[in-house]
Amino acid sequence: MNFSTKAASKIVGVLFILAAVSAVVGLILYDPLLNGPDYLIQGSAHSNEVVLGALMELLLVVSAVGTATTMFPILRKYNETIALWHLCFRFMEAVVIMVGIVSVLALLSLSREYTAAGAPDLAAFQASGTLLKALHDWTFLLGPNFFLGMNTIMYSYIFYRSGLVPRFIPILGMTGSALIVLCALLVMFGVIEQLSTWGGLLAVPVAANEMILAVWLLAKGFRVSASK
Repeated sequence: MNFSTKAASKIVGVLFILAAVSAVVGLILYDPLLNGPDYLIQGSAHSNEVVLGALMELLLVVSAVGTATTMFPILRKYNETIALWHLCFRFMEAVVIMVGIVSVLALLSLSREYTAAGAPDLAAFQASGTLLKALHDWTFLLGPNFFLGMNTIMYSYIFYRSGLVPRFIPILGMTGSALIVLCALLVMFGVIEQLSTWGGLLAVPVAANEMILAVWLLAKGFRVSASK
């Protein structure tokens, strides 16, 4: 393995882990603002946590773009068309996540305005808050579910055909991507809730794939004997 490919393997592995950790931490830090009936008060009271959560999601965006751009020179050797699709869809995922970050920060500003107002119009603030929360919910569905599934199936297919990593990893990736896209569709049509037992179960395979892939790349890297 030449230095550039070995270095790319390490970078991709680190970025996958960073993406997973930042996504989970960001969601936890958003909790006071996004959940609960008194979010207009709790958001302002936990401003630092919410801002830190936004920074975590910015790390997620950097990680998503980083994995795509780092893997592209490797993937294009085996299927340039799918490699380009993967790059574009990963950027689309990053844009969707950015919209979600902006919606959360706008909701935080709304919460601050609500607590600062002497006699706030509760109905107006709640209407604005409901709209911003709905915007975040849709970005949370499309980014971590739909676009993630599309991205995963693309690079997993190339990994499977090329042998860049052991085939059990892309098989898990393609299975997980199908399940997470199914989860997104079921949530869109109101069959299940995204943050539910079924939503969690359908997300486990794709999350496991990313962590297993990350560990493999850090330990072994991409295979030099992969077929083109």
